[in-house]
Amino acid sequence: MSNRPTSVNIIGWFLIVTALISLVSSYLNMDNPITKELMAKSAMSVPLQYAVMFLGLVIALISGIALRRGQKWARTLYLGWSVFGLVVALFTSPVKIMLVPGVLMLAVIAYFLFRPQANAYFSQRLAANDA
Repeated sequence: MSNRPTSVNIIGWFLIVTALISLVSSYLNMDNPITKELMAKSAMSVPLQYAVMFLGLVIALISGIALRRGQKWARTLYLGWSVFGLVVALFTSPVKIMLVPGVLMLAVIAYFLFRPQANAYFSQRLAANDA
């Protein structure tokens, strides 16, 4: 069985660390008046924004852990949720230009998660789990 590609390892840790930091900081900023003001400008209700945000962070955390364990479904889960989130943000965000960094980051992550080395790693892990 091959070793985990460095790119998958980095992406997995990146998702885990950023999800944990974001969960804590988002929770701590829930009562921030500036945050409330910015969220109120969205076409989506504030409680729904929080629900989607926290669900997305939990999905990122689970995906990061599963990527490091070689679970092929984690790629699909993370990318699917991210695309869904970007589409929702495209229709509801009052400041569309702020979506550009997220789109670029998603493109880079998708590129590295679907490179031949990553595909081989996830395929071998899948075959080992089926045996």
